[in-house]
Amino acid sequence: MGIKIFDSELKVMEVLWEKGDMTAGEIVKILKERTGWNPNTTYTVIKKLIDKNAIERFEPGFNCKAIVKKEEVQQYEADELIGKLFNGSAEVFLSAFLSGKELSGEEIDRLKQLVENLK
Repeated sequence: MGIKIFDSELKVMEVLWEKGDMTAGEIVKILKERTGWNPNTTYTVIKKLIDKNAIERFEPGFNCKAIVKKEEVQQYEADELIGKLFNGSAEVFLSAFLSGKELSGEEIDRLKQLVENLK
C-alpha cells in the first residue's frame, strides 16, 4: 500500500530525497530558489506531509526526515496509472509505453532480464 503524494508535496520530498535530513528553514530556502515559493507555502506543504506520515519532524530546529522512500511513491503512482488507464494490465501499459520507442540493444537486454526475474 502506498501513499499519494501531490505535485506540490513532491517538490518538498524531492529536496529531502536529494539532500537528506534538513531543517524546514533549509527546505524553504531551496524551494524559494527552485520554485519561487514563499515560506508560508513551503511550511504548509511540510505540515501536510507530516500529517500524512511522509515526513518526520524532530527537534531541535524543526528538522525534517523523509519517511517515505522515492521508490514507494514511484510504485504507487505506477500502480495508479496502470489501474486507471490500462485496466490494471501491466502488459497493456508496457506495450503502450514502448510503442514507437527506439531502444538500444542494452536497454532491450535489461528489459528482458527484468521480465525473466518476474518468473
